[in-house]
Amino acid sequence: MFTVSDRELLFSVDIEASGPTPSTGSLIALGACLIDDDGQSFYRLIKPLPGLAWSESAERVHRLPQALVEADGLEPQIAMADFADWVDGLADGRQPVFVGWNAGFDWMFVADYLERCVGRNPFGFAPLDMKAYIMGLHQLPRWADTQRRELDGRYGPADPMTHNALDDARQQARFFRQVLAERRS
Repeated sequence: MFTVSDRELLFSVDIEASGPTPSTGSLIALGACLIDDDGQSFYRLIKPLPGLAWSESAERVHRLPQALVEADGLEPQIAMADFADWVDGLADGRQPVFVGWNAGFDWMFVADYLERCVGRNPFGFAPLDMKAYIMGLHQLPRWADTQRRELDGRYGPADPMTHNALDDARQQARFFRQVLAERRS
């Protein structure tokens, strides 16, 4: 088991969005899994918020057409309540820890939507950023040294990002397990 402590439970979280910030775009896909067990997973497609722009450049990355997301996505309140319940159920009294690759982007959307739609954030107030963790662990001098291709020599080639939120959350979990295993050896 790769948990940091028995009082905490690590969740790998990834999102796709229709814009660069919660005030200029919508959270449209949310994927998560346990770091220890990426088979324990969560995925929701989420309807965009009315009145926010849809970025064509973001769509080129996540490849989720606006019409599909509007037709098949859940209302944000339902999707986020489902997510909070899923996190709480797995945490079972432990502190859930949000872990992300470049967590700042994913965190701002998830924290905003949880507060806005559910009225609380089961993760608390701060995420664990894998890039910052690796930078500190290996005493890397530059943020650019945390790019995945820069880490291939240490951890092997990365699986390509699919920009499916659940696939990417699982990939992050596998990678972070490798980082934690190396730290313990």
